[in-house]
Amino acid sequence: MKKRIVMVCLAFTAFFAVQAQNHPAKELKPTAMLRHVVMFQFNEKATAADIQKVVDAFKALPSQIPMIKGFEWGTNNSPEKLNQGLTHCFFLTFASAADRDAYLVHPAHKAFGALLGPYFGKATVFDYWVQH
Repeated sequence: MKKRIVMVCLAFTAFFAVQAQNHPAKELKPTAMLRHVVMFQFNEKATAADIQKVVDAFKALPSQIPMIKGFEWGTNNSPEKLNQGLTHCFFLTFASAADRDAYLVHPAHKAFGALLGPYFGKATVFDYWVQH
C-alpha cells in the first residue's frame, strides 16, 4: 500500500512539474500609473470664496472626465516653507499618456481653466510614471 501511495505522489509531482513548464505563471507587475501633479498659487485678488469655487470645480473634474482614475488634493502645510507661494496641490492619476492627453483637451478641463483664469497667480505642473 505504501508503495502505491508513493507512486501516486510521484505521478502527481511529475504531472504538476510538466504543467508548470507548459503554463508558467505570469509575472505580477504593478499596473502602470501616470501621475499629474498641479500646484497653484492664487493671485492677490482671489478671495477665500473665489478659491473655494476653483477647488470645487477641480474636485468635480473626476466625475466629468472618465480618464481620471484617481484624484486627491490638499493645501500646503509643510513646516519647511519651500512651497514658493504655491498653496494648493491637485494630484491626478491616469492609466496612460493618451488618457492624460485627452484630459488636457477635454471640454470640462478647458472650462475649469477659464474659471481659474481670473484668480490664477502661478502654477507648477509635474507628470511622472510611478516607479516601484
